[in-house]
Amino acid sequence: MALTRMSPVLLIFLRHAGCPFCREALGDISRARRTIEAFGARIVLVHLGDSAGMERLVAKYRLAALSRIPDPERKLYAAFGLARGKLWRMFGPWVWLRGIQAALLEGHGIGIPSADTAQMPGLFLIDGSRIIRRFRHRSIADRPDYASLGIPRIRLAGAP
Repeated sequence: MALTRMSPVLLIFLRHAGCPFCREALGDISRARRTIEAFGARIVLVHLGDSAGMERLVAKYRLAALSRIPDPERKLYAAFGLARGKLWRMFGPWVWLRGIQAALLEGHGIGIPSADTAQMPGLFLIDGSRIIRRFRHRSIADRPDYASLGIPRIRLAGAP
């Protein structure tokens, strides 16, 4: 991947633009962005398609300058081992509770599904040709700490 030759890359696989957890993730990424970039990692977003819907969302969350890779055929998702979710991962009680939190309490809202709603998200910190950190969602409601996952270990050891 040419992107990883320049600097470590935090490759973030999102779901579709209508997903409240995708919207919540963009809010979390927006808040963590400065920390991640201060340690030298670049953020690249991968999404399932619906480029127009994703463009509106990244603009809303002040992330329009980030690189984005549309992957409507889910080839990159498959290459990184991100499968389609089982029913429990998509609609379990915890998912419903977290969905209410993300959509209503935190104000991220709900949109119309615009791609494969069963695709699981994840993120990978890549330095050169090595994956040095990874997070594969066990359910669509998981909420990773983007800042800590996006800081290269090499930099952590020498950080002030």
